[in-house]
Amino acid sequence: MEFDAILIPPRRAAMVAAGRWPDRTINDDLDRCLRERPDKVALTALSIDRGQTHRFTYRELAMLADRVAVGLSRLGVGRNDVVSCQLPNWWEFTLVYLACSRIGAVMNPLMHIFRERELSFMLAHGRSKVVIVPKQFRGFDFEAMLRGLQPSLPDLAHVLAIGGQGPDSFEARLTVPRWELEPDARAILTANRPGPDDVTQMIYTSGTTGEPKGVMHSANTVMSNILPYAERMRLSADDVVLMASPMAHQTGFLYGLMMPIVLQATAVLQDIWDPGRAVDLIREEGATFTMASTPFLTDLARTVTQTGKSLPSLRTFLCAGAPIPGPLVEQARAALGAKIVSAWGMTENGAVTTTLLDDADERPVNTDGCPLPGMAVKIADAAGAALPTGEIGRLLVRGCSNFGGYLKRPHLNNTDADDWFDSGDLAYVDARGYIRISGRSKDVIIRGGENIPVIEIEALLYRHPAVAQVAIVAYPDPRLGERACAFVVPKAGQSLDFASMIDFLKSHKLALQYMPERLEIRDALPATPSGKIQKFKLRDMLQQEPQ
Repeated sequence: MEFDAILIPPRRAAMVAAGRWPDRTINDDLDRCLRERPDKVALTALSIDRGQTHRFTYRELAMLADRVAVGLSRLGVGRNDVVSCQLPNWWEFTLVYLACSRIGAVMNPLMHIFRERELSFMLAHGRSKVVIVPKQFRGFDFEAMLRGLQPSLPDLAHVLAIGGQGPDSFEARLTVPRWELEPDARAILTANRPGPDDVTQMIYTSGTTGEPKGVMHSANTVMSNILPYAERMRLSADDVVLMASPMAHQTGFLYGLMMPIVLQATAVLQDIWDPGRAVDLIREEGATFTMASTPFLTDLARTVTQTGKSLPSLRTFLCAGAPIPGPLVEQARAALGAKIVSAWGMTENGAVTTTLLDDADERPVNTDGCPLPGMAVKIADAAGAALPTGEIGRLLVRGCSNFGGYLKRPHLNNTDADDWFDSGDLAYVDARGYIRISGRSKDVIIRGGENIPVIEIEALLYRHPAVAQVAIVAYPDPRLGERACAFVVPKAGQSLDFASMIDFLKSHKLALQYMPERLEIRDALPATPSGKIQKFKLRDMLQQEPQ
């Protein structure tokens, strides 16, 4: 696979000179953990779905990473080959990434909510050679789905199912044979280790331009984010990081999978969000830090209040993905005793801004924080000129953790000659340099931290025989931040109800989390003289007409 990460080479000299790119990979950090803390618990993984808990020391983690890496090489996986991983927060997810890094393969995390429609595009576009899935998760047969897709994907040589049967199971191919003891294992594990500017991760956005985009990151771009992030949060080897946010999102991948290894700390994974189990897990494992979206914070605070189980070890909850309601910060501070931090970032650059641990409690309510070291933001007008303090404009981002570009879509990189990346969000900056997201110029809805690809869903609904016109907009939700409402103008003589709309989208294999949760039928939609639908008016209607 050829990767066109064209945004990396022009930045290298400046980033290295500034000390922002550390020029190391996750291999260097895992090797250091093995030398310095081999018997420390590196990973505790609770699988509610499987009813299992697994623990690994750094010695065991490194040994299994080598084993899986050699096993992948036996399947023909080599440097720059893509290995896709559609898994929940299972220990196997961590092992697959570490194994890919050993042999120079590129990890492609895929959300477990994706179904045939999303996967058929992503796996073909990324030319995945191997895809690793659960046999079943939450009652769904992932192996059957992928084997059904495989004939239409000429590059996909292997589908490996965790918990599967026969010679093509994950276990039979990768974790049971003691590949690391084979005579050629050491040569395999050292011959193709990637450099810090090689692509190490390719992760898809949710498709705000009509199709998902493959975001490419190198070790330098992700490490340059993790290091200042951990320093700002005052994290060290003594910390225990709980990650219940999916590792197939950048939040879970950077701060639940990679950061604990970089710090020589301990990661604790939870595969299904259950706030009661999370409370017990924090207490049992002594978790000190976690990061997730607003619904997780809401649920955790409510559960602690209801059960009376305190969380004395938890120092910090970093909340991102949606604004944090003021009352929630007060409730969470009282219930959890932890510092609540707000943040803003994207798949393309990881966390860009956070509030500070020493900030007053109202700052996470009113702002999305100030830039991490190595990152800069600019509020710009349509021509790219900087706007004064307090004025709303386009949020541009520049710095060390910006991505390498979109795979095979360099014309969409949205980065100007001065390296400013247009986030697609609207924001303003206050007198202290803290930003506040005020809207989105790109058409996307964020439901519980998950981006909803509005354009794709609208395109599907336009295929419905009863739909003449459709527009999908967000409406506020106290727990998830936003939900999606479909406004539909039916064709003459036709009708549409909510159930038939959902059945139609299901028939096109749309992920359940992307389904609109409300339907409004109208005779016409507000539009400009040129015919462009005025979605802000639709949002106003929903504000005035709560369901």
